Amino acid sequence: MDSFDQKIIAALKDNARQSVSSIAEQVNLSRTAVSERMKRMEAQGEILGYQVLTASHNESGNALKAYFEVSHGGFECAPFVQELMKFPEVQSCHGISGEVDVLVYVEAPTMQRLHDLLEAVDALKPSGARIKTHMIMREWHR
Repeated sequence: MDSFDQKIIAALKDNARQSVSSIAEQVNLSRTAVSERMKRMEAQGEILGYQVLTASHNESGNALKAYFEVSHGGFECAPFVQELMKFPEVQSCHGISGEVDVLVYVEAPTMQRLHDLLEAVDALKPSGARIKTHMIMREWHR
């Protein structure tokens, strides 16, 4: 992934609905070049999908936030992560070192939806994988 690819991804993160022409203008490439790069990044798994961000919040006005730790018994992470990213509540997935293999950050509007999501993720996980949930109780920002 070169600097143009990184700029394209940054533009998509800013607004995934903007036109390829708009992105091309921002990154100083032709529309065709940007379109080809996006298709290549999709095919290579660099771009897993496009999301709509909503204002879903719980009764107090804040989304419930949690991390799912996924530890596995040697299965391939990429296909599992691609399935996870189909859930709108899944904000990000990170392959990490140590005993945990994938750290999944989720935001859900209600505790029931978080519970339903956990059940759905549990049903998707390969045999032998384990999931542990950590609710975010407080946040500190720089």
